[in-house]
Amino acid sequence: MEVQSASSADDVLILQQKLARVQALLETSRQVHSTIRLEEVLAMTLEIAVKELEVEGVFFQWNGQLGLRSHHLRGSVPDDWTQSADWGATPGYTSVALAGEQGETIAHLVTWRRTPFSFEETDFLEGLGLQAALAVGNAQHHERVIEWERVRMDMEAARTIQRSLLPQEVPDVGGYSLSLRSTACYEVGGDYVDVMPLKDGTLMMVLADVAGKGLASAMISMTFRSSFRAIAGSGLSLEDMAARLNALHWGEGLEARRRYVTAVLLSLDPHSHTLQILSAGHNPAFLRRGQERLKIGASGPPLGMMPGLAWEQETHHFPPGAQLLVYTDGLTEVFQGDEEFGEDRLFSLLGDRPREDQLDFVWTTLADFAGNARQTDDMTALYISRVFLKEDNE
Repeated sequence: MEVQSASSADDVLILQQKLARVQALLETSRQVHSTIRLEEVLAMTLEIAVKELEVEGVFFQWNGQLGLRSHHLRGSVPDDWTQSADWGATPGYTSVALAGEQGETIAHLVTWRRTPFSFEETDFLEGLGLQAALAVGNAQHHERVIEWERVRMDMEAARTIQRSLLPQEVPDVGGYSLSLRSTACYEVGGDYVDVMPLKDGTLMMVLADVAGKGLASAMISMTFRSSFRAIAGSGLSLEDMAARLNALHWGEGLEARRRYVTAVLLSLDPHSHTLQILSAGHNPAFLRRGQERLKIGASGPPLGMMPGLAWEQETHHFPPGAQLLVYTDGLTEVFQGDEEFGEDRLFSLLGDRPREDQLDFVWTTLADFAGNARQTDDMTALYISRVFLKEDNE
């Protein structure tokens, strides 16, 4: 009976020890998951290992490199420790891998003390490593969410700034109607449109498209805006302006050259009713005068591709009822399945007579054509028409 009692007591002790380990592991899980700050998770994991396993030193090994920052090391380790050792084969050391989201090893939790670890202690360490890995993953995800929210807010601010730099209203020019519209594919884009009235009544205009999309192209478009506005009132011809803009863009360096600019420069004289236009590598502008339909193509390559290039400007009479549509290729490259909207469809939207809501009509038509398809490029357009006056109809 005494032997049975001793055996029963041993079994109870073993069960109590197992229960204590389970409770300790549950408490460990609660602690490491009590925070979503990465540094706190790491520090807490090290503290738990020191306390529960009574180790002399514990640290994280990240991607083969020892974490030497204070919160990645607790206690002390021998001076002859090595960064590349097989911890499991070294007396006094025990290591457990921390798995990432894809099952890859992101780190090792390494402990050291002078006495060997028992099976139960090794089992506890493995449980600690598992919970630490989950907590680290949650903390990293939380940090990514915070970082993404910061980026989103920055991009929203950039979008607001870029929108504010577009003309907030177009000049009121007697006998003429001007409208412009721009929608970016992402938060910001590389399209740019501007209208600048000069002192003599002439209107200087530009529509440009920086190669690529997104923030990098938006930055280049703002640089182009600054250059254009600096020289628009200098009295230069469109040809000289194009050469100057080309030189300035080329001078910005390699990254800017990779994001060349297609552009249409325009000068409208509302007194002589003449329009000067120059296209640098841009898709053709559409000019309609009565039944005459004219595509005005490029006279040279995009700006910023090569130094020392030249372009030629054209001069066109702008009679009553004349309409000009200048646009970026985002308008023609709208798709319905595999079918592209194209230049001909866009040109056909210019009716027999000017209409004040022309760009609204264009955007609505494109949306109906695309259906639920997502916009894949920046879309910008400038529309100029000369209205019919009473004396024009007499």
